[in-house]
This record gives sequence, structure tokens and C-alpha cells, in this order.
Amino acid sequence: MVEHLSKILSNSEKVFDFVVNEGHGVKGLCDMGIEVLPKQYIQPLEERITTSTIITDDSIPIIDASNWDDPKVADQICKAAQNWGFFQVINHGVPIEVLDNIKETSHRFFNLPAEEKKKYTKENSVTSNVRYGTSFTPEAEKTLGWRDYLSLVHVSDDEATSFWPTSCREEPLDYLKKCDAVIRKILNLLMGGLNVKAIDKEKEELLMGSRRINFNYYPKCPNPELSVGVGRHSDISTITVLLQDNIGGLYVKKLDTNVWIHVPPVNGALVINIGDALQIMSNDQYKSVEHRVIANGSKNRVSVPIFLHPKPTSVIGPLQELLENGKKPIYKQILYADYTNIFFSKGHDGKDTVEFAKI
Repeated sequence: MVEHLSKILSNSEKVFDFVVNEGHGVKGLCDMGIEVLPKQYIQPLEERITTSTIITDDSIPIIDASNWDDPKVADQICKAAQNWGFFQVINHGVPIEVLDNIKETSHRFFNLPAEEKKKYTKENSVTSNVRYGTSFTPEAEKTLGWRDYLSLVHVSDDEATSFWPTSCREEPLDYLKKCDAVIRKILNLLMGGLNVKAIDKEKEELLMGSRRINFNYYPKCPNPELSVGVGRHSDISTITVLLQDNIGGLYVKKLDTNVWIHVPPVNGALVINIGDALQIMSNDQYKSVEHRVIANGSKNRVSVPIFLHPKPTSVIGPLQELLENGKKPIYKQILYADYTNIFFSKGHDGKDTVEFAKI
């Protein structure tokens, strides 16, 4: 195995083939006992997170949602969306055993043989709604991220039953169902903060017309200080609902600063963040913010985000309710599919994609 690993690491093309084309992912390198980070994963100095750019005396809000009807909950969520773009929700109503099951499911999938996982790569998957991969967009990235992932777009339960991996099917469907009430409550409160009185069918398609659940796997990294799990970016979703394990590693950039804040795992909590689509719809009242995941040198980490998106055919722009008093729009009306195409055509680059939507 050591000799085989040496051959793989002997040049960049062999590493890329092994990790990306052959479907082994970075987990495959770890399973072979890699001790030195391949050069494709060494981030430039300006992209590494350091102690000088981290502050430890601040944190994103943690909101107790045990009573969703309490006006304080609505106020806290809307203020967090405006001032942080991130918050954690506790006592949200999703059972802890459901959260534990979905984390176990993530480990189960990534522990499958590479031959099994490879069935779901871009080249092999029978549907574009199921995708196994590594990093973000390896073909377009200058430096790769130390992460493997499985992405599942939910079209219908029947479609999921037909195409999702058998080892990763029942639990994510159950998790999506259990999170649905939380998602709708959060979106209703956020819309209330924008003076949108009700979410009708048209608004629902705009806010959550598409749902995608990802399983992220961050294996132990031989030189974590030189790499990243995921580079700095903002999500393009309306909102993202993230479940962390107990290891940690998610960092959020504090608005209007160059410092980063760790989002510590809180048992049973869901991390909510505003995506670009909602920043655009809210005409900058709510903020999507940069975040990143550091690499870990001692443990294998998993996280499970649910991304709520507009339908690809939706046209997004500032909501009409925000412009009724003569307020000027900051963003143009754009086809959401065009926005996503730009985002996925390049490596992570902070919030550059949102500039495309500005007038």
C-alpha cells in the first residue's frame, strides 16, 4: 500500500486521477496512510486562516425556538439575519435521534468502497440529482479543498427511492420531512420582517422551490494548517439549514470586518444562514456572509446542510413589497439558473458571485 501511495503522489495528474476520476476522494488518500499533504491542497497564504484573523470573544446568536409564536423569536431571527447572516436554533422540534441518525448515515455512505461511491460521480450517475464528488469544482479550482461530498436534490419521494443510494435514502428523506416545519417557520418569520404578509404558492416556489441535501465528509488531514475543508464563500441559497457534528471547524466572517468567528457545535442545534438569493430578494436587508471550513488533523468530521433554493426557472430580484415606498432596487431581476451557473463555473471566491446580480 505504501508503494502504491508513493506512485500516486509522484505527480499531480496521478493524484487528481485517484481522488477525482477514480472516485476515491480525499478519504481514499487517508485510508492509504498519507502523511504529507499533496501540493494541490496547499492553500496560498492569503487563503489560510490564522490566529491573527480569529476572534474568540464573540459568537453568532443562539436562539431558543421552544415557542415559535413568541414575538422575541421573530425579532431575534430577523436581527440575526440582518447583522450576522448566521444564527443557531435550539429547541426547534426536530428529534435528537433524527439528527444522530443522519450523521451516522453520512459516515456509512463515505465508508463504502470507492467502486460503490463512484456510481454516483458526474460521469456515472444516472441522474444529475445525485452527485458524489470531492472538493467543490476540481476542474476549475486552482487549489483543492480537503472534502468529499454526496449531493441529493429532492424532486419527489418516488424519485429519491428510485435513484438515491440505498445506504443513504430513508434517513435523509425522514430528515427532510422532520425539518420541513422548522424551515417554513423560519421563512415565515423572515418574510414577516420584510413586510411580506403571507407566503403564497408563488412565493413558496421562489423561496424553497428546490431542496438539496448534502453530506460533507472532512477526513483527517496530514497538514491541516496548510489546507482548508471548504474555501471562503457565501451560499447561493435562500437559506441553508446545517447540522454539525461535535468536532467543529466552521468559521463565519463577521460583517464589515476581516475577522473570523468559530461556530461551536451545540448539541441538538441547527445552524441557519442566509444565502445570496435571500440577500437579493431582501434588497440587502438580510445578509449572506462568507464562511469556510478548516481542515482537521485529528478526527473525521461530517456535516449535513439542507439548501433551500428558488426553482431554476424562477426570476429573482428585490421583492415588490420592499419597493412600494419608492426604495431603489440594488439588484436587477435575474434568472436563478444563470446565477447558479456562474457560481458553479469557478472555485470559491468569497462573495464575488453576488456582484453579478447588482444593477
